[in-house]
Amino acid sequence: MRKILERCPSCGAHLEVTRLSCPSCGTVIEGHYSPCTFCKLSPDSLRFLEIFVRCRGNIKEMERELGISYPTIRNRLNQVIRELGYEVRAEEEPESRIKRQEILQMLDDGKISPNEAAQMLKALKR
Repeated sequence: MRKILERCPSCGAHLEVTRLSCPSCGTVIEGHYSPCTFCKLSPDSLRFLEIFVRCRGNIKEMERELGISYPTIRNRLNQVIRELGYEVRAEEEPESRIKRQEILQMLDDGKISPNEAAQMLKALKR
């Protein structure tokens, strides 16, 4: 999907849409319009957001579809939030929860044993 240019290729300033035309009937609309909010997103972020919506925000479903872990999905979602111009607050990314998910993912992938996972999870609670 092609996006409308958001910045001037010459000077880097924000661009404004001033004319729209219909190739079928020739109707022309002129004015000053800002590009949509989602025009700010990179192609990768747009694809990620489409999958997020299709999966109804279900992270487990996204893990299966994309083949990536919970922390990676969480980081990508935070990247999309930032690209849209919003701030990701620290309390939205609790370190212990992310670490816990990483440990569980390693266990699920067979990279660590159940005993190792239990020890690592116990250490997180300290």
